[in-house]
Amino acid sequence: MKAKSLQDLADMRKHLADRERLAREQAAREAETRKKQEAEKNLFQRAAGKVEPLRSHGRVHHAPEPVAPIAVQRQLDDQRVLRESISDEFDTSTLMETDEALSYRRPGVGIDVARKLRRGHWTIQAEIDLHGLRSDDAREALATFLRDAVRQGLRCVRVVHGKGLGSPGKTPVLKGKVHGWLVQKNEVLAFVQARGDEGGAGAVVVLLTPT
Repeated sequence: MKAKSLQDLADMRKHLADRERLAREQAAREAETRKKQEAEKNLFQRAAGKVEPLRSHGRVHHAPEPVAPIAVQRQLDDQRVLRESISDEFDTSTLMETDEALSYRRPGVGIDVARKLRRGHWTIQAEIDLHGLRSDDAREALATFLRDAVRQGLRCVRVVHGKGLGSPGKTPVLKGKVHGWLVQKNEVLAFVQARGDEGGAGAVVVLLTPT
């Protein structure tokens, strides 16, 4: 723009001077900001010290092993075996020994085994109580219990079948069935009626095959 008077010229010079001053101040502030940033960067580097890349450890990272699939067919087979392996109609009367306490020994097992079992030679490691179960449920529960006990390497277990005091006629319904079921299980070597402090006539102590 053109100055029309000396006053206008003076105003123009003042305006230009102000612009230059503002520009210098802006430049000074930016320079100060860069200086602070550089100082902070140098401070971090001094604090962190010399940085070197990590050496190769030479290890190979393997992918995790896949989760084993659920053996559904095996479970179905186990259930089928449970249903078919023991029968309620099995007659054990000729296999049981009726000395001072009812006992059973698989053929080939010495009489001393039953004697030791009755005297507590083997520690009872697990127990199942079949009280209150229906016959079918008790049979399956017992078969599952025996199978799991053998898998765990247990040798001596107790099966509580009750004395039948709460049954009609006070007849022990499960007692005879349990004896028949145990005789049919290959993993059972012998069993004897429990001592008085172990359940007496309401339970049997069972010796299982070693794994």
